[in-house]
Amino acid sequence: MDRLVIKVGSAVLTDKNEIAKERMLNLVTLIAKLKFKYDVVLVTSGAVAAGYSALKLDKTKQIGKKAIAAAGQPILMTSYKKKFDIYNIDTAQILLTEDDFDSRKRTKMFQEIIDAHLSNDILPIVNENDITSTPEQLFGDNDQLSANVAHAVNAELLVILSDIDGYYNKNPKENKDAKIYKVVNELSEEELNDKSTANDPFATGGIVTKLKAADFMIKNNRKMFLTNGFDLGAAESFLLEEKHTFGTIFETKKAKEK
Repeated sequence: MDRLVIKVGSAVLTDKNEIAKERMLNLVTLIAKLKFKYDVVLVTSGAVAAGYSALKLDKTKQIGKKAIAAAGQPILMTSYKKKFDIYNIDTAQILLTEDDFDSRKRTKMFQEIIDAHLSNDILPIVNENDITSTPEQLFGDNDQLSANVAHAVNAELLVILSDIDGYYNKNPKENKDAKIYKVVNELSEEELNDKSTANDPFATGGIVTKLKAADFMIKNNRKMFLTNGFDLGAAESFLLEEKHTFGTIFETKKAKEK
């Protein structure tokens, strides 16, 4: 069975500092369908946004953000559990930092843990452990974390569910004539070094962090699909029916030729 990593961002999962229950249920329902075809690993954001509903500290300050994340992580996981219980899907929480990918022993350990979960039909839910770690130990955004997870667990595909439909040639919110790229085989340094602009106040990424994740996947001969997380129709068509209706595929030219 092929392995698939799905990453979902705060903008999709939360609304006005609360868990967006309907959108989360739609995601869980999609994952329940996907589990018949793939081994699925979920990389999730949303702890800080969920935590802010219980603890309104200044998230721009390091301790404030850590305290909010600590309060939000159980809220987030409880919300997931309630919805996955509908489909009798057991879940496990895995918190990682950048250091976990720099140490062979630590990388091997979480690889084996995820393997054990998947072989026992448990869904691993991964988030960044920004509670006890230093800024130097963090990816800083879950887009790049998810790409590293996908590579580490040997997943063929990373799907990033976002508040945008895909990668455009220009900002679609400012330009009505913006066109979406259906397939991208390489990214320039200019694209990768552009200023990140997250649309959600609790998001740490933006289009650039997604492009960096895509670049990492391409360079490791893996595929990434960027699509809308508010409407999962394009994701479902691509993953279950192999129909590319909308969204952007990032892959090597060799993969495209196959």
